[in-house]
Amino acid sequence: MTGSPQTLTYETRGRTGIITFTRPEVRHSLDIAMREEIAALLPGIRADRNLSALIVTGSGGAFCSGGDLKSLSEEERPVDVNRERIAKLHTWFTELANLELPVIAAVDGPAFGAGFNLALVADFVLATPRARFCAVFGRIGLVPDLGGFFLLPRIVGLARAKELVMTARSISATEAKEMGIVLEIHEPDTLLDAALAFAKRFDSSSRLAAGMAKVILNQALHTDQRALADMEAMAQTLCLASDYHKEAVQRFLDKKPLEFDWDKMSATDAVR
Repeated sequence: MTGSPQTLTYETRGRTGIITFTRPEVRHSLDIAMREEIAALLPGIRADRNLSALIVTGSGGAFCSGGDLKSLSEEERPVDVNRERIAKLHTWFTELANLELPVIAAVDGPAFGAGFNLALVADFVLATPRARFCAVFGRIGLVPDLGGFFLLPRIVGLARAKELVMTARSISATEAKEMGIVLEIHEPDTLLDAALAFAKRFDSSSRLAAGMAKVILNQALHTDQRALADMEAMAQTLCLASDYHKEAVQRFLDKKPLEFDWDKMSATDAVR
């Protein structure tokens, strides 16, 4: 990527990074520029040791409407070129999927096609009542890309994934919540604040433990028990040696409150 980003912005608020898509006039369609700009951001986000969470969102009442059909139709490409273009998506998408930070998608408006999968790759999805989700590919004679075959059945189950993909129907935020796709529903004017408050809770967590747990959980449904046990042993050995763990144990022994207590943070937020 050269020059300033044209399709998104990136900022930090406290220890939370925020990627915001900035082309609401095309509902943040995932064109080549947007893909390159996301890919260019990820190494810096991964290397920023001050971050404890990442939010991905869209501006102007849309999350991401999926692939840019206009650019796809403007040029006839050889089959092998299209195959390479699709394969390249997984270079940065896999990096996003395994980013060792909690990733929160704040979804307002449409999350269609590849945009649906951008939401699914997040660890937590917060949505507004006007959010819509759709594996829209079948409407134009395509199959899911950008990780849809991997992500969707693991979240909603195989039978439901087949139904969503083969019918290409859209679902509301409420139905998505019932399926386990959406965690919370907030009004549009409070969505980002809710996502920031959710992300801030991770400020007091162990980035090492959360990151390693996420990466191993991502492997859990297609890795055998022995391999998972090896991964568990490796991760726990590293975490046991961490300053965070040692300090948490000392706080427990000293009968002091632990720094990271989701139940207490949830209760505090509810009072507010």
